[in-house]
Amino acid sequence: MDAKALFKLSYGVYLVCSRDNDRINGQIANTLFQITSEPITVAVSINKNNYTHQIIENGKNFSVSILSEETPLTFIGNFGFKSGREINKFEKIKYEDGKTKAPIVRDYSVAILEFKVISKFDMKTHSLFIGEIVDSFLIETKSKPMTYSFYHEIKKGKTQKNAPTYIKEENIKDNSKKEDSMAKYKCEVCGYVYDPSVGDPENGIPPNTPFEELPDSWVCPVCGAGKSEFVKES
Repeated sequence: MDAKALFKLSYGVYLVCSRDNDRINGQIANTLFQITSEPITVAVSINKNNYTHQIIENGKNFSVSILSEETPLTFIGNFGFKSGREINKFEKIKYEDGKTKAPIVRDYSVAILEFKVISKFDMKTHSLFIGEIVDSFLIETKSKPMTYSFYHEIKKGKTQKNAPTYIKEENIKDNSKKEDSMAKYKCEVCGYVYDPSVGDPENGIPPNTPFEELPDSWVCPVCGAGKSEFVKES
C-alpha cells in the first residue's frame, strides 16, 4: 500500500479557535467540510488529546480562519506544533471575539466562519464536531486559500502527529531520486525538513544554501527549534 495516495484527497489549511469562559485556544486543522446548506453546517475533526478539543467540547463554539497561501510557516507552527496547555498561543496574535465569543483571527485569512456546536460524533482517536453557522465574512478576496497539497509541496510543511491525516514516515514510499549535492536536515522537534535546494525564502535564506552555511541564529521556520535540533537525513 502506498499511503501517499491519501495525499491526493483535497483538504484546506484552517485555524480553528474556541472559547470556554475565560479559556481560549486554537489549532491548525485540515479536515473540515460542509455537510448541509439549509441550515449551513460543517464538520471538523479534532484529536481528543488536543487542548482545543477540550475547549470546543465545553464551550460549544468554534471559529474557522481559512488561511491564505501567504501564511508563513511560523504562524502555522505556533498553532500547529505547540500546545495551548504549555504556552499562550495568542500572546503575539491579534484577535477579537466573535458572536459566540470564540477568538477571530483575521491575519493571513481569506475568510472567517463561526459556528455553534450542535452535535459531536466519537471517532475513537478524534471527535467530529458538527457546527451550525453563526456568522461569516470575507477578509481578502485577492489571495488564494491554502490547500493541504500547497502546504506540503510548496511550503514544505509537515503534518502534526495528532492530525487526522497524519501518516508515519515508514508508511510513505519515496519514489523520487535523491540528490547527493546537498544534504537535507530534519528538525527532530516538528519534522520539518530543510531542503538546501529550496532554502528558507520567508526568512531570507535563498535557494541552494547548504545547511552548514545557515547562520547560527537561524531557527526552524515551523516550531522555532535551533540548528542543534536538526539531524542529517540519510
